Amino acid sequence: MSTAAGAVLAGIAGALIGSFLNVVAYRLPRHESLLHPGSRCPHCETPIKPYDNVPVLGWLWLRGRCRACGASISWRYPLVEAVTALLCAAVVLRYGADSDVWLPLAFVILLVPVTLIDLDFHIIPNVLMAIGAVVAVALVLATQSGDLAQHLIAAAAAGGFFLIAAIAYPAGMGMGDVKLAGVMGLYLGRAVAPAIFTALVAGTVVGAVVIARYGATEGRKKGIPFGPWLALGGVVGVFAGDAIVDWYLDTFT
Repeated sequence: MSTAAGAVLAGIAGALIGSFLNVVAYRLPRHESLLHPGSRCPHCETPIKPYDNVPVLGWLWLRGRCRACGASISWRYPLVEAVTALLCAAVVLRYGADSDVWLPLAFVILLVPVTLIDLDFHIIPNVLMAIGAVVAVALVLATQSGDLAQHLIAAAAAGGFFLIAAIAYPAGMGMGDVKLAGVMGLYLGRAVAPAIFTALVAGTVVGAVVIARYGATEGRKKGIPFGPWLALGGVVGVFAGDAIVDWYLDTFT
């Protein structure tokens, strides 16, 4: 299969997966079943017809409203579907349509519900981290078993770094962030270093903007979660992490 064809298929599959990730992000933190009942309007709870549940397109032809009650349906649903589709297609374009693509594909898919749930509830569910860790180790063993030690070391280093930060400043760093950093190391290997750096820079810049806008006392009360910035760093690690590491080693060693 050509890379272009693989990217198209990955985009279509990504949109479908993104639809399910919307369900995960909504139901998992509420301890609801991910499978039953089927998709329904959050306002009137009318089941959504299959032809209205087509990713992105269904929301567009309904003009963002429930067919049954006319209530507004959040734009976040098609946005998540579209972003997941674009990420999956971009990963295939970056890594090719072969075995190398499965690890980064699984990683970007994992980052979507992690980001949404942390934004809404300020938590990173243990079940997502456990599943993510198991999938990462399995895929590394299946596709690049010789690199397993590197990925395990990266996970220990990234998770350990954030564990120290969480112990030193528990109000600013949660254990969910520690676990996410460790899982990022499992997926990214050495590329976790620029991913973490990106997350720290992004989080610091946004935190500074919030404090400048609201003042130090009020700004600290905003409680901006760090998981989304780790996810941003993870995406940078997927697409540019190895190149950044190579550039650094060539320049400074």
